[in-house]
Amino acid sequence: MTTPLRIGFGPAVCGSLTEGGDREWLVADGVGGYAMGTVCGLRTRRYHGLLVPAVSGPSARRLGLVALDPVLVLPSGESIRLGVHEWSGGAIAPTGHTLLESFDLDDGLPRWRWRVGGVVLERELAMHHGGASVGVVHRLLAGGPVHLVLEALVTWRDAHGERVANGPLAVEHNSGGAIVEGSFRLTGPGWVPAGDWYRDVYARLEARRGLNAVEDVWLAGRFATDLRGPGDTLQASAWAGDLTVEPPPAADVVAAARQRAAGLVATAKPSDSVAARLVLAADAFITTEPDVVAGYPWFGAWSRDTMTSYEGLFLATGRAEEGRSLLRKYAATVSEGMLANTADTGKTEYNTADATLWFLHAIDRHIAATSDLDLAAAVLPVIENIVKAHVRGTRYGIGVDPADGLLTQGQPGYALTWMDARVDGVGVTPRIGKAVEINALWVNGLAALQALQARLGRDPSEIAALHERARASFVARFPAPHGGLYDVVDGPAKNDATVRPNQLLAYSLPYAPLFSPADAGEPTGVSGLAGVSGLAAPLLTPLGLRSLAPGSPGYRGQHRGGPRDRDIAYHQGTVWPWLIGPYVGACRRVGLPTDGVLVGLVAHLAEWGLGSVSETADGDPPHAATGCPFQAWSVAELNRSYRAW
Repeated sequence: MTTPLRIGFGPAVCGSLTEGGDREWLVADGVGGYAMGTVCGLRTRRYHGLLVPAVSGPSARRLGLVALDPVLVLPSGESIRLGVHEWSGGAIAPTGHTLLESFDLDDGLPRWRWRVGGVVLERELAMHHGGASVGVVHRLLAGGPVHLVLEALVTWRDAHGERVANGPLAVEHNSGGAIVEGSFRLTGPGWVPAGDWYRDVYARLEARRGLNAVEDVWLAGRFATDLRGPGDTLQASAWAGDLTVEPPPAADVVAAARQRAAGLVATAKPSDSVAARLVLAADAFITTEPDVVAGYPWFGAWSRDTMTSYEGLFLATGRAEEGRSLLRKYAATVSEGMLANTADTGKTEYNTADATLWFLHAIDRHIAATSDLDLAAAVLPVIENIVKAHVRGTRYGIGVDPADGLLTQGQPGYALTWMDARVDGVGVTPRIGKAVEINALWVNGLAALQALQARLGRDPSEIAALHERARASFVARFPAPHGGLYDVVDGPAKNDATVRPNQLLAYSLPYAPLFSPADAGEPTGVSGLAGVSGLAAPLLTPLGLRSLAPGSPGYRGQHRGGPRDRDIAYHQGTVWPWLIGPYVGACRRVGLPTDGVLVGLVAHLAEWGLGSVSETADGDPPHAATGCPFQAWSVAELNRSYRAW
């Protein structure tokens, strides 16, 4: 079995609030919640904590256990504080990060080691998969005896917000720990109740994002025990949900998580340690329902992200059976020919032009990989109704233009493609009209349905006629004078020749509209080699592709600042790692080499969201990562591309 890539750092990174604070770890619980923090231990985000459960789905996470700060009491009576906090006045206290000698992410689990002279203390943690529960193990590796204290800092608030001191938290103490706000429980040895506010804790990354960076947290109490020699442990647990059912001991939770990681890797049969690491990265986004968390720490489930990620998360990791359940679940949400999009508000909405088309693609890829004709027969009526609804026309102006068979979409005030940022209620890149990737997906979906009907012995002639008309119109209408493709045709400004990466799907999809059904030679009516190679210089970066070519009107090279600035830049030059999948696929299709194109993204696995891939990066060099440090479709498309690299 291939061992996952181990990511490790020594005291130079661990002891630096800049280096160690910019590298984050994540452990997901399989039901939408997580534990998350930094290499150096400093909480740099409002979202960081050891127990952040999804109380009613990923769109409703709450922060519970903020931190367990270790304090070593030496035989001399000296107390050494190993935690680290930043305060709104600029102070750093305590400074336990300076005593860290190493951090490792091994089997997807974080591990820290502090050294105080001859004393070495290790911390490991894991989540009990399938429940909102974390186990934390502190183990003496060298030296001793010592007395170890863990200070439990808690709150109970929306993960997106903050809480200020306004009276004590409701904490019910008992001999084994405490219940906080009636919502989560702490257990461990030697519990001694406390009850004080730590005021003005500062989260530096929130300040950079233009958000409130200050909050107060509650010292609920302390766990304590004597560690007499190497091997002795202090184990603590925290969990939400049914507070009467205590989880397994923390050490057992850690051991089970390692065993589960080994099983996932064995099932996926990765070729090397990088591929193994991507298998574990993919697992963080898959929930037991099953569903897909779009990104941590702030996204929930979004059908566009789920379906775009499907091949890389499920099929490329040997989890087709879970994927089958997911596809059937989403098929049941179709209304007026559109797939439901579960928003982070918790509401079910139907507000994307492409999620449904990606759903058709996911089903096609699943059946191609598994030959699951039972699933094919079950979803065929749903897919046929999707096509009929799009031909008739559905919400938000989404429908087939009878003049050419192409799919048009959009209404003022909306942004229905994946470039969906809005500012002051107005789409930054609305792309109203016939968007290139929407129509590539439409032609691809029609061809997939035609193949599915033929496979099930149904008459595909009606869909074949729709497909051929749409494909012929695509070939005739999308080639632009610059040698690539228009980004949008028949929009408010007629045809938009802005250089964006969306046209890559016209080359990379299995039934790409620019290729003849026989899939031979150059794309029909255009030069594929020139079209794809022409995108490399303006768009390709080490971390993916820019969303807009530099020099274009509206280009933003930095995805920084407050929410408004970031939303304006989101699809106006910002780099998106997920686009590496369509780029690699297009290069292979037209015969361009891809040697070295994934090197930057593989290196990125140890740079920011450890073992994972970020949502976005700055368009300008050095392309520092931005957005969510752990993003589903970024991981999925790197995984899919790497396995075929």
